[in-house]
Amino acid sequence: MPGSSLWLVPPPTHPLHAIITDLITRTLPSAFPDLTGPTFAPHMTLTSGIDPGVYGDDPQGWLDAVPWPRAAGVDVALDRVATQDVFFRRCYLQVAFEDGVRDLAGLARAVGVNGEGYEIGPVTREWLEEWREAFGPHVSLIYGSNPIDDQKLGDISKTVEEAGVSLSSSSEHGSGDASGGRGGWKGGVVWLMPTDKPIDEWKPIATRTLD
Repeated sequence: MPGSSLWLVPPPTHPLHAIITDLITRTLPSAFPDLTGPTFAPHMTLTSGIDPGVYGDDPQGWLDAVPWPRAAGVDVALDRVATQDVFFRRCYLQVAFEDGVRDLAGLARAVGVNGEGYEIGPVTREWLEEWREAFGPHVSLIYGSNPIDDQKLGDISKTVEEAGVSLSSSSEHGSGDASGGRGGWKGGVVWLMPTDKPIDEWKPIATRTLD
């Protein structure tokens, strides 16, 4: 993946941090070994394609200077399990396109890629609509090369819910509580990740907890 990315990671103390980590690294690879590839930290990608020259030799200073929104205004609500025929989106949790998530991703794109400073300008607004139509905010579960058919997708969805994730698309298990429940989380930690490296070398070079 070219350049660097900005991720939003669940708060370390939120139950979904441990649940999704376990799904990515243990449960899904064990249950679906033919589908799962390399593992990674639980996250929602805010934007990718950031030229390292944008943050230069002070990635932490650059990340800290961004006026990130308050944690209370960022609700990451998990909707359903989905798949696309793309390695990095082979299987993921779709996230609701709420204002807080939209604004956070828009700010990340504006400052990291589009050169619009700390404002969500016209270029970023157009990108947000294109992003939403293409795949939108999501939390990846599986990176892989093998297609996932409807039956396997249903099996994965069942496994995810049995692990303790509440999906809003499920009338039986759905939960709108993103603050402390298992249908999502509030706030989180922004990671600056050099995703131009091999996946097994992915480590954040700067982090910022939303207040």
